[in-house]
Amino acid sequence: MTPAGERLIEIAALSKDYHGLRPLRIETLTLAAREQLAILGLDRPMAETFINLVTGATLPDRGVVTIFGRASSSIEDSAEWLAAVDRFGIVSERAVLLDALSVIQNLCIPFTLQIEPPPDGIRQQAESLAREVALEESVWLRPVEELAAAGRLRLRVGRALALDPQVLLLDHASAGLPTDEAASIGTLVRQIASRRACALIAVTADTEFAAAVASRVLTLEPATGRLIDRRGSLMKRLFGR
Repeated sequence: MTPAGERLIEIAALSKDYHGLRPLRIETLTLAAREQLAILGLDRPMAETFINLVTGATLPDRGVVTIFGRASSSIEDSAEWLAAVDRFGIVSERAVLLDALSVIQNLCIPFTLQIEPPPDGIRQQAESLAREVALEESVWLRPVEELAAAGRLRLRVGRALALDPQVLLLDHASAGLPTDEAASIGTLVRQIASRRACALIAVTADTEFAAAVASRVLTLEPATGRLIDRRGSLMKRLFGR
């Protein structure tokens, strides 16, 4: 288990041109082990660029991204990069769900491609994940295409947790959900991360989801790259405290 407080992600003086209105800029950002962080102010293309930078899938034009104590620019080959990526769990609409397959089959895929039927041990792991993300047993054998949006998000969270990541990354995960459902799932994800001693970064435009999923909420100033901590005012506006 990674000691609490150890820095997992560090970003300094970052700039990355992603063909948007302006480059993605981040002045400084750190994520400590077991920390839950939400970032407001990144649209979807900017959020995708951010996730790619944090996982080392792309490199900054300027600045440094340090992942688990190592600069992403120093990763020399695909084997090293895949070893780093395996320490992340990513919750994103870009993570493909196989709609014709059942919920349990989709949860088996991180472990095996033998899913018709899955081996008993793998099926039990998938069922454990389904319970953890509060997917009701009545939907386990149903095709994913029958799930509502909240169920699909729970399934994506379960898939992201399958390999026991050190860092959970959520990319506009609550988009399209009603406020109460988004906040409920945000609270659940935060509880799961705490129980697993897993850090998380949620990039979102949903202030209610941000307040529910994270203990620290930052807002990006795109022109400067500064990340401003406004959780106090956000909590007061949302909850009157």
